[in-house]
Amino acid sequence: MKRLILWLFMIIPIFLNAQIEFKNYFTDHSLRFDFLLGGNSKTATIYPEAMKQEPFWAGNKNHLVDEFNYGTYRYRVFDAASNQLIFSKGFSTLFQEWQTTAEAKQNNKTFYQAAIFPFPKNKVRLEIDARQWDGSFQNLFAEEIDPKDYFILNENTAEFEVKAILQNGDPDKKVDLVILAEGYTQKEKQKFLDDAQRVTDMLFEAEPFHSEQKNFNVNAVFTPSQESGTDVPGEKIYRKTAFNSSFYTFDVPRYLTTTDMKSIYDAASAVPYDHVYALVNTERYGGGGFYNFLSVCTSDNELTQEVFIHEFGHGFAGLGDEYYTSSVAYEDFYNLKIEPWEPNLTTLVDFDKKWKSMLEKSTPVPTPREAKYFKTVGVYEGGGYLDKGIYSPYIDCRMKSNEAKGFCPVCQEAIRKVIRSHVE
Repeated sequence: MKRLILWLFMIIPIFLNAQIEFKNYFTDHSLRFDFLLGGNSKTATIYPEAMKQEPFWAGNKNHLVDEFNYGTYRYRVFDAASNQLIFSKGFSTLFQEWQTTAEAKQNNKTFYQAAIFPFPKNKVRLEIDARQWDGSFQNLFAEEIDPKDYFILNENTAEFEVKAILQNGDPDKKVDLVILAEGYTQKEKQKFLDDAQRVTDMLFEAEPFHSEQKNFNVNAVFTPSQESGTDVPGEKIYRKTAFNSSFYTFDVPRYLTTTDMKSIYDAASAVPYDHVYALVNTERYGGGGFYNFLSVCTSDNELTQEVFIHEFGHGFAGLGDEYYTSSVAYEDFYNLKIEPWEPNLTTLVDFDKKWKSMLEKSTPVPTPREAKYFKTVGVYEGGGYLDKGIYSPYIDCRMKSNEAKGFCPVCQEAIRKVIRSHVE
């Protein structure tokens, strides 16, 4: 009897996974569900905007249900007839960061978002959930979607010039990165194409991307702007650009983002993509990155390489910031009584689920920030914008500073796991 029970426990996960067969549920297109995510420091509400069929599905067809549990939000897709979970994805958003600012305690605001998943063959139920202060998820929105609904837009995608920078195979078996031009005029097209090639080369100079280059496709999409550059509100500089990017996000001079995600999504749909990077035509220092959402970086700063890679660490792998002395606009960003979801940060509440297995037995926990441990994977207090209560795995890392030589071993391993989820 014990053998029978053990056998059942072994085959049940295999049986359940076998049910999520891409061809049974989806086509090779995408369904984009656009919505506004709004509220204040204490509330969050979903306001549906539109649905659209897009021409490509670039994602992996085997890993349809998220296995990482990263992100401050998630969306899940259920087959309406069977209630089977057939797709899920975690993501982060500028809205969640705004909620931790002082402004959010006084005002309400909305941010444009989209849930993008393979186009379903039959009716599905879309659910959107927000991670709560205790780490659990709370449902914000649920709606049944009929793929035959004539209100699902099926428009021609915008026509932009596309340059294939790196091509290694079918999109569903690779990580597909699209680089969009922001703040490049028509006359600066060649500059953008050269810049996109340059930052791609920079990315693949760094580990683990260097070793994993064969698992990536990269396309550059030229999206011309009327004016060159980007907004710098603190200096009363304003430019008419394709995606309305701006420094001084949350009044932090170096923080460069955009809230014009509808234009971003429309432009990115010109090619198959998993991750979107907006390359901004300016010499200023700055950028931003959000898990499974968007990365932004400037093109011509002396630290472009460091920032480009750092922000991709956020956007692609869900890595958290390991610095704790730089000024930020956030208040009470982390709950120290639970584990952060980011793979490179810990509060030691449940460290067994983090990088504990990568520690040498002789390494003390916590680990002193002393010279003798400089190249040692440890547990160093300081990270996630706090100097107390949160710990990071290395004294210096690309997720901590621009002076670091690259990603630490823990961050590299986290990146490799995400790459595998795209290609295996």
